Amino acid sequence: MNKTNFARLVAVTIVAVTGLAVTGIGSPEAAAKVLAKVNGTEITDEDVKLAAEELAGNLPPQLEGKARESYVLDFLIDGQLVAQKAKADKLDQGPDFAKKLAFQRDKLLMEILLGQIAKTAVTDAALKATYEEAKKAQKPETEVHARHILVPEEADAKAALKRVKGGEDFAKVAKEVSKDPGSEGGDLGWFTKGRMVPEFADAAFKLEPGQISEPVKSPFGWHVIKLEGKRQTTFPPFDEVKDQVTRYVVQKAQGELVASLRKNAKIERTEPPAPPPPPPGAAPKPDAEKAGPKK
Repeated sequence: MNKTNFARLVAVTIVAVTGLAVTGIGSPEAAAKVLAKVNGTEITDEDVKLAAEELAGNLPPQLEGKARESYVLDFLIDGQLVAQKAKADKLDQGPDFAKKLAFQRDKLLMEILLGQIAKTAVTDAALKATYEEAKKAQKPETEVHARHILVPEEADAKAALKRVKGGEDFAKVAKEVSKDPGSEGGDLGWFTKGRMVPEFADAAFKLEPGQISEPVKSPFGWHVIKLEGKRQTTFPPFDEVKDQVTRYVVQKAQGELVASLRKNAKIERTEPPAPPPPPPGAAPKPDAEKAGPKK
């Protein structure tokens, strides 16, 4: 049993130890079919259905149909046995149990409500409107496809440039002499100007497809750049980014709910909240005692 399944087993144990039946969690409108009894406690098809949904990503993928149902049923049987033993040992009467149970209850309530908000928020109209808004805000940008040869010294760059101008294949020379381990044959793929250091980007974006630069100095060394192509960026089609749009719509709706609840609630903290972390790349504020001139 993997760690996730063990965690689920613990959850089943908590439910049973509290005296709440593992059964009866399905729809009350139709009579549930009893699939097993564990020392008199019933496990129904509704229990198996719910557990299968919870465990979906952790069930062996080869299990289907009756084999899948049997696997989940055995999981619930094991969980009920452990839970009954825990209850017999009076683990539900420990000092921390009520606190942990209350935490799990509140967490479940939160997840149910946020799930409902997500389901309500994700409509075709909302997804399309969000996509069109993002598409409108995204300005077309020039991007280039380039290769480079990176060497430590200017003399090395001039030697590599002489070889490619003499007719040798740029990718072949890059493979032989370039010190950039992250590019195959010097290929950097497509990129916009802001993704590269200024010295490199300025030189690359001045080229036209097929042209090769003179040696360019950057903080990484000396580069010889060949431009393979140039184009305007295009916004991806809706179907390609639908999952991302969906996540954004869900997170926005859930965030707005939490913000609204905070705004209308009376929240009293006994200690001030910690300051937010500095943005990436921000320099730390100097210590007042260390900020003076060096002696």
